[in-house]
Amino acid sequence: MELRQLEYFVAVAEELHFGRAADRLHIGQPAVSQQLRRLERELAAELFDRSPRHVRLTPAGEALLPQARDVLAAVARARAAVAEASGSRPAPLRIGTSSGLGERLELVLDELLRLAPDLPVELVMAGPTPERLDRVADGSLDAAFVRGAVPDEGRGLRVVPLWRDEVVAAVPARHPIADAPHATFAALAPLGLRLTERRNNPALVDLIVGAFHAAGCEPTSSKPYTRLGDTLAAIGADGSSYTVMYAARADQIRNRRVAFLPFEPPGLGLMTHLVVSRSRPTPHFSLLMQACDTAADDQES
Repeated sequence: MELRQLEYFVAVAEELHFGRAADRLHIGQPAVSQQLRRLERELAAELFDRSPRHVRLTPAGEALLPQARDVLAAVARARAAVAEASGSRPAPLRIGTSSGLGERLELVLDELLRLAPDLPVELVMAGPTPERLDRVADGSLDAAFVRGAVPDEGRGLRVVPLWRDEVVAAVPARHPIADAPHATFAALAPLGLRLTERRNNPALVDLIVGAFHAAGCEPTSSKPYTRLGDTLAAIGADGSSYTVMYAARADQIRNRRVAFLPFEPPGLGLMTHLVVSRSRPTPHFSLLMQACDTAADDQES
């Protein structure tokens, strides 16, 4: 068994497509297929269910994937240790992030530290989604977390769905709606909605406005959204307005004048994606994906 075979296996397992895996590895697709066939012969097991329509991991492939990732992580740690001993430091993994990722971001960072303790990680609050996408495309970020639909617009990006982030309503604690188990659109409609401008967060604004329209309601506009702390203070003071925010962020806030309510079933949420460049993928992509998978599993358990 060779390291490159494990690297090829992990790439195909993550892409579930031989052509995309070959592009990511910057080698020809026949070489990927050839090495994986050799690996399967050595292990005496089929690792992929190959058909004209799809590529899927077999039970043997699913069993191998975490082990292969651990081996590659150990190799990365060994290389980092040698680089540090020789006086050079590995380049940092630069990740564009945004507010409200909450505990999941902490779990991702904890897992990256466990997998590659010598890998420096830089978190960059890179502004609105288009700015983060541009920075991934030009290489000033290695990856970015982005919520909602991700418009490529010729940037050459790879977008991997990770998890769903739930959205809650932040309402005045003294308003009768605060005693309800859920925030309904009909109950919220008379209150003033403090929401950021669409250009700042189009995915969130479109989600909220679209949900109101689907429920046959129209949100009532209120004074503009400013900073989150100021907005929550204003909601607690006026007793007649509300805002929306990610549940992970709400869990970190203690404000007795504001109550946080989940939306009526089935709830509201946006998918969070990991975005990387297709033409210049980070060499730490597998580590990052493993950390994200662990964070998603831990949050659900």
